[in-house]
Amino acid sequence: MSVQKKHVLGLSGGRDSAALAVYMRQHHPDIKLEYFFTDTGKELPEVYEYLGRLEGFLGQSILRLNPDRDFDFWLKQYNNFLPSAQTRWCTRQLKLRPFESWVRPLLEEGLTVYSYVAIRGDENYREGYASKHENLKIKLPFKEAGIDKNGVLELLNGAGLGLPKYYKWRTRSGCTFCFFQQKIEWVRLMKEHPEAFEEAKAYEKNAVDHGSPFTWSQGESLEELSRPERIEQIKEEHLQRLERLKDRVQPNPLRSDADPLDLDDLYGNTKMCLACHK
Repeated sequence: MSVQKKHVLGLSGGRDSAALAVYMRQHHPDIKLEYFFTDTGKELPEVYEYLGRLEGFLGQSILRLNPDRDFDFWLKQYNNFLPSAQTRWCTRQLKLRPFESWVRPLLEEGLTVYSYVAIRGDENYREGYASKHENLKIKLPFKEAGIDKNGVLELLNGAGLGLPKYYKWRTRSGCTFCFFQQKIEWVRLMKEHPEAFEEAKAYEKNAVDHGSPFTWSQGESLEELSRPERIEQIKEEHLQRLERLKDRVQPNPLRSDADPLDLDDLYGNTKMCLACHK
């Protein structure tokens, strides 16, 4: 008797997971994949637009896994303390929990579920989703094929998808108020989506009023960060970093605007939640 199998690929609305979907469609068309996106309700509008374009390329719908309890519910459960790099309750409750709730009945039915994750060949295996069930198998096709960042770009451009529009001003997908953002990204969020920035400020003020030790951006509140003189300082520091990087890095012909492909190149930040940002 053959073992029943299911193949799933989680999409974040970001670059790497989209490229993995393209790669699997082109190189493994025999594998019937189900694509899913775990929607926190706090995503950038550009994320939804990109997922729509990706559905057009794939020729199939992307399943939306909505958490049964939203950000505001969990914020109350955690005593109004903001999530942080030290306490990533947002990833755990709004991304991993809905996935586990979806996949658990399949595993209980005896299916072997293969979950495809977009860890590139030029990345270390950073913190991601670790399988807690013997029938849930994690697959890393980019690792196996040695596909790096340039390979990801080639896949997306070759498919006619390009990068999500938010890459013009921000590195990664995920919630509008993700605490992994660099300060320049907060400044740009304030410009691109002022209503989302104000919402983040309101969450932060409420958290601080309840004794939260964390602010969204390390070392300062969004109120402080949004002062005109502080904005100019952040912009100037960013430009200085850019100039230093240009002296060390060859220009990428696939990237037309002034910033490097992602701000992690500039700031050396390799920390992120794979469930949100890949």
